[in-house]
Amino acid sequence: MAPFWTGWRRSSTSSSPNAVASRTWNPNEQRRPRSCRASARSPQRWLVPSCPPAQNGGTVTPRREDARRPTLFAGCVPEVAVGADGRIAATGPAARAAAGRDADVLTLRGRAHPGLGDAHLHLEWLARSALGADLTGAGTRREALARVSDFARRRPQAPWITGSGWCNDDWSDDAGALTRGELDGMAGGRPVLLTRKDGHSACLSSAALAAVPITRETPDLPGGVVDRDSAGEPTGMVREEACNLAQRAVPPPGDADLDTALLTVLQRLTQAGLTAVHAMDQPGLFRSLQRLHQARGLPLRVVWNLPVAELAAAEALGVTSGLGDDWLRVWGVKAFLDGSLGSRTAEMLDGSGVVVTPQEDLVDIVRRCAAGHLNVCLHAIGDGAVRRALDALEPLRGAWRLWRPRVEHAQCVDPADIPRFASIGVIASMQPAHAIADRAVADVEWPGRTTSAYAWGALERSGARLAFGSDAPVEDPSPLLGIEAATTWRSRADWHPELALTRASALRAYSRGVAYAAGMEADLGALRAGMLCDLTLIEDNAVTATIVDGHVAWSSLST
Repeated sequence: MAPFWTGWRRSSTSSSPNAVASRTWNPNEQRRPRSCRASARSPQRWLVPSCPPAQNGGTVTPRREDARRPTLFAGCVPEVAVGADGRIAATGPAARAAAGRDADVLTLRGRAHPGLGDAHLHLEWLARSALGADLTGAGTRREALARVSDFARRRPQAPWITGSGWCNDDWSDDAGALTRGELDGMAGGRPVLLTRKDGHSACLSSAALAAVPITRETPDLPGGVVDRDSAGEPTGMVREEACNLAQRAVPPPGDADLDTALLTVLQRLTQAGLTAVHAMDQPGLFRSLQRLHQARGLPLRVVWNLPVAELAAAEALGVTSGLGDDWLRVWGVKAFLDGSLGSRTAEMLDGSGVVVTPQEDLVDIVRRCAAGHLNVCLHAIGDGAVRRALDALEPLRGAWRLWRPRVEHAQCVDPADIPRFASIGVIASMQPAHAIADRAVADVEWPGRTTSAYAWGALERSGARLAFGSDAPVEDPSPLLGIEAATTWRSRADWHPELALTRASALRAYSRGVAYAAGMEADLGALRAGMLCDLTLIEDNAVTATIVDGHVAWSSLST
């Protein structure tokens, strides 16, 4: 399987401040589990499961929550003592005394930070991407299509051929959108569906269009677009709600396949230094998470945000934000206001873009969520969508004790709306790596507006709370790459450096900001006594170890 996560980092061989080099992540890569050094008297207790869950007899190695012992994480700065309850007993010079003589001693390396989280990613998309053709990083149209043909050839029994990660803006030979004619015939008549990198548009073969079905007579869905040729026939490209409709036609993977792929993804996320993630996914993914959790196999903490289509069901069941525990909890309702920059469907104040959720419906959704004590996560990329989100949230300021409304992405914000985040109490849930990937398109599509695009610094100075993530698999899930994008990259790229953050602020947005966005700041996001022991250790701009609940989830040190 080809890698499906592509990260960006500054090239070590180029003197250009804009230079980046791709780095690939493969969740299916088989690596020997690596641990940190332990004292001779201590058993080594690792969080990483050795076997994926399956319905054919496979098992998950459970977390060792029984027979816990006090632990001293030594050799790092600061040293950290952990009690038998998995909470921090002391840090720094007081750690050794607090741990006691009988504590397990684990020697680590690097500076210990509060566990870094990701406030916005897509676990099901990551898992299912591993089951389809990976088109990430294809530099030409020819290369992308060749990967699909090769994938289809190697899977003759698959009823559908799917792929994801293509970005026509990056193709050097032909940057036009894909068409159904290019996909017809490459899979022996089987339906083919290829999702664009941003997840907001896809191209379908003729067989896939027929299976949905989408025909010449199919009208555009509210909030969706079916691209058509001059004769009115679908070209194969579908956007927003039409894309969602098409994706629902693809048969879902079996439980065992999904669980195996999901566990692999979660393990890889711990290697990136993540201790908690906020997932924006469908109910099928939540069922998979529950199966892992019941087997005590989750290697990190997961906060699940349900799609707005499930709001009525949540209301009927009385589901409220915080349902669950420290490992798996339900938090908010995800609703889309617009599309994306890459698909040219972001809703702008000038009237361009696509309105996915009309304002009347949005106001109703927000009010129902507030009344039911469910938080909201409002996808808004264009400045028009961001303003509508703030307008809908403003009358509900402080609706209830844990009301933590979020605007997801907030990639282009009108300057007049920047101070409204703080005044209304809205969290800016943003993904710094988007700025690197989107800069060229933003300069073309948003002329004169990039002075308030990806405006982390301006939002922070206005008093807004920031929670950072990656939107993986759209971008690489590494928080270190996100921190670089939020801090030093803007100066190197000479792209509105006044909007950059300090490293301390970026780290806070990836730790305490992520915890606050899920109502967990009393237990996570700081290195102090009484907090749950989630740590990310960093040395020389690389993760050396990830600690979750006082256990080593991953370490770069050999035994």
